[in-house]
Amino acid sequence: MPLHLLLVFLGGGLGSICRWSISLAVQPLQTRFPWATLAANALACLVLGALVGLQTGGNLSAEKRLLLVTGFCGGFSTFSTFTAETLQAFQNGHYLSAVANVLGSLIICFVCLLLGIKMTA
Repeated sequence: MPLHLLLVFLGGGLGSICRWSISLAVQPLQTRFPWATLAANALACLVLGALVGLQTGGNLSAEKRLLLVTGFCGGFSTFSTFTAETLQAFQNGHYLSAVANVLGSLIICFVCLLLGIKMTA
């Protein structure tokens, strides 16, 4: 059990660092639309899809799943930030941006998940 905790901890930390790095890289593009959050969530879904494809093929051990799926993808993606940014857009009267964020995120992340699965399945 302690090894499992360590794997989730390490993966989550690495995922969080990647998410933060994306926010720094995308910061010059930030407008009313939360591009950094969308980019992080889309990439996390692509990685998750690839890992799901590997797992389906039997190529992902339980330890790697904890490290990469639970830890890394859990730390890399950010549903709470997505939700808070969407709420903030609504509260600021940016209704089109808020709706575009919800619909765009769902569609783009779903497509990225499917692409990731296709890449490894």
